[in-house]
Amino acid sequence: MDHYQIIKNLHVTCVVLSISGFVLRGVWVLRGSPWTGHRLTRVLPHFVDTTLLASAVTLLYLSSYRPTGSDWLTFKLLGVLLYIVLGVVALRAGRTQRQQASAFIAALLVFTYVVGVALTGQRWPLG
Repeated sequence: MDHYQIIKNLHVTCVVLSISGFVLRGVWVLRGSPWTGHRLTRVLPHFVDTTLLASAVTLLYLSSYRPTGSDWLTFKLLGVLLYIVLGVVALRAGRTQRQQASAFIAALLVFTYVVGVALTGQRWPLG
């Protein structure tokens, strides 16, 4: 197995861990669970997401990414940024439970879009 495939497998594993953790934390936040304040709940996502980001940057480097040459990848990156913003609102910055729930659902929809773009290599995977 070459370096690119190893990094890609690490990246996909981190994606699964990251979204699983996000869903779990989102449910906990919406239910007012004390688990949201647990040390592991606060620390582990940073480790997973840092590894996810590092693997993504490595994949970009290994594939000689250029924003003007890979339209779908630029859309994927923009989707990831939107997902992060919505995730922050859902888990921390939302002032009301309704705002948090709306941001949580929107983040999950954006995540679905990002995965669709990644799997198809198309900026509009359903089109």
